[in-house]
Amino acid sequence: MLEDIVAELAKYKRLGEATLARVSDETLNRVPSADANSIAMIVRHLNGNLRSRFTDFLTTDGEKPWRDRESEFRETQYSRQQVEALWTEGWQKIEAALAELSDADLQRIVSIRNEEMTVDRALTRALAHIAYHVGQIVVLGRIEIGERWESLSMPRQK
Repeated sequence: MLEDIVAELAKYKRLGEATLARVSDETLNRVPSADANSIAMIVRHLNGNLRSRFTDFLTTDGEKPWRDRESEFRETQYSRQQVEALWTEGWQKIEAALAELSDADLQRIVSIRNEEMTVDRALTRALAHIAYHVGQIVVLGRIEIGERWESLSMPRQK
C-alpha cells in the first residue's frame, strides 16, 4: 500500500534530519577518505536524484536530461543552509509526487533510464536508494559524534 511506503520514507527523512542537526558545520563537508563522499555531497546527490525521479513522475522518464549526476559528487564546500535547502527541496519533490498518487496508481507503468516498471517498483527502488544514502549520512555522523551518539535519543515516529 502507498501508505506504507510513505510512512517508511518518513522514517528515513526524520533519521537523516536528526543526524544533520547533530553534526557540526565542518563535518557536513568532511570527506573521510579519497574515494568517499561528504554528508553534503550525499545530500546533493539525493537532491538531484529525487528532483529527477519525481518531477513529472508519471509522465516522463525519471532520468531527466537536465540532471548532471557526476557534478553531484564534486567536492564543494556547502554551508549548513545550502545543505538544508538541498535536503528540503529533494524531499518536497518526492512528497508532492506521492501526495498525488493513490493505491490504484501502484500498478501504472513509469520509466527510469528508459526501463519500464510499475510505480510500486519505482517507489521501492527510491526507498532503497534513500535508505542506503541516509545510512551513509548516519555512519558519517556517528564517526563525528562517537560515544555521545548512544546518549542522544533518535526521533520516534509520530
